Amino acid sequence: MKLPDRVRPPVRVLFVGINPGIRSAAIGHHFAGYSNRFWKLLYESRLVPEALRTQDDGRLPEWGLGITNLIPRATPGIDTLRPEEYVAGTRVLRRKVLRWQPELVAFVGVTLYRIVFARRAAHPVALGLQDEDFEGARVFVLPNPSGRNANFSYQEMLSAFRGLRESLSP
Repeated sequence: MKLPDRVRPPVRVLFVGINPGIRSAAIGHHFAGYSNRFWKLLYESRLVPEALRTQDDGRLPEWGLGITNLIPRATPGIDTLRPEEYVAGTRVLRRKVLRWQPELVAFVGVTLYRIVFARRAAHPVALGLQDEDFEGARVFVLPNPSGRNANFSYQEMLSAFRGLRESLSP
């Protein structure tokens, strides 16, 4: 099952994930992994005014937010994704951003940012607002909120999500 984008212009922030997990694809909602903290971070950072669950992903456009994935194919992890899928996904993402014209594209995960912008692993990437743009939209890097991500503490993740909120125009 292809996980639908949850987007309706005007879009202030377009969240971009690498690809759906198995549970997300099975239930048809984004960031549905049992250990995923995306929805909690969204609320605790005050990007949305009420606590949401994965089943509420269709409500994100109410606040000018949208979600898409670089690669539509669901996998348990990213290790089986092929280089040509990343290339094709980036091409499609460019078209989506040109069509929806978000103020800001938030790449959910440092790995995803590195892939889209061809940054080597040796190139350090800081969370937050980046210098480059993506098809006219400002670029923000968030940590991957999966419970499997041991690279960032919850507090570091929350700080990044708050930074995203603060980067938006009033």
